Amino acid sequence: MNTVFLEPLDVLFLRGNKLFGEAGSFGESLVPPWPSVAAGALRSRLLADAGVDRVDFANGHIEHPELGTPSTPGAFTVTAFHLAQRRANGAVDLLMAPPADLVVSKGDEGGLHVRALAPTALNGRSLASSAPLPLMPVLPEPTRSKPEGGLWLTESGWRTYLAGLIPGPDQFLPASALWTLDTRVGVGLSAEMRRADDGKLFAVQAVAMVKRGMPLPLRGGFRQPADYDVGFLAAVAGAQTPRSGTLRLGGDGRAAAVHAIDKPLPQPDYAAIVRAGRCRLVLTTPGLFVQGWLPTGMSQRVDGSYRFELHGVSGRFVCAAVSRTEVVSGWDLAQRRPKPAQSAAPAGSVYWLDELQTSPEALAKLVERGLWSDICEDEARRAEGFNRVAIAPWTQF
Repeated sequence: MNTVFLEPLDVLFLRGNKLFGEAGSFGESLVPPWPSVAAGALRSRLLADAGVDRVDFANGHIEHPELGTPSTPGAFTVTAFHLAQRRANGAVDLLMAPPADLVVSKGDEGGLHVRALAPTALNGRSLASSAPLPLMPVLPEPTRSKPEGGLWLTESGWRTYLAGLIPGPDQFLPASALWTLDTRVGVGLSAEMRRADDGKLFAVQAVAMVKRGMPLPLRGGFRQPADYDVGFLAAVAGAQTPRSGTLRLGGDGRAAAVHAIDKPLPQPDYAAIVRAGRCRLVLTTPGLFVQGWLPTGMSQRVDGSYRFELHGVSGRFVCAAVSRTEVVSGWDLAQRRPKPAQSAAPAGSVYWLDELQTSPEALAKLVERGLWSDICEDEARRAEGFNRVAIAPWTQF
């Protein structure tokens, strides 16, 4: 596996599959973008390095040894795509979307409180639900509180989570410490007249990632300069990624520098999870599943229970915390048309399994291969980095 840090050199236009360009429309950016953005940028760079004519490749006339063809992807697969910070010493730290079973709220004193949802049986509690699973994710708290949004889990917080503990308030960063949004005005062009089209003004959000030295939001009454650069970490299997140089990233092909890094991704204690006999599956990229919110490998038995069986991992599916469904699409450069719109379970969705029957090696294999069947449901989307998963202990908080 090859890992790179992508450092934006300009503002980015990460449009999130939302159409814009009509008079008065607004192009909202999506941060982080889908992993397909990184896949497209890296594949384009690989084709350029190999001297491949992109038109011939798009038409299927050339087969790249690692990328295959647009209709039959090769071994190239994005296995991880995350926001990341690069320190002055070159160290790169991950930034994760908080898992859906963590709820962060602000107390009366202004500090953050972090609590975890607890899978709970509702039998005999005078509560009814249409949920098909035996347990419901319940938030135990003494008083009602409003969840805080726009927070990102630091790598130390993610390691804490993978150890089966609840991250602390100091292990979260606000989005304002990672990027800012700048609204830009654009003009639609007339292809026939080769000039600005009449009445085609529109607005679009530009994303400016924080750079070292930029002033951060007030902390303790003082503005502090950032001691890091914000970019993206991408890990790729099945291909040799570029180690330096630049590539085109996002809408309008804005430049991003490529830095090869030696970065092993955090892993839990798989042996301890096997001994415990239960675990949590956490989506690290959006999940495109045939059964909607139910991951690949889930099936309902005659008795109504759900089982998970995939790549040597078997268990009873008992609880889930899945945020609002997202819609994933994109633009197919080879076909010059939009990709099909697909419903996706968002990154951070959590699935609880008990009666776990597996081995440490099988758990590692599941993480390596992602939530795809042996006969892959969508080879193109697998190559783009969807359906990636992490495994965490299921501990009783």
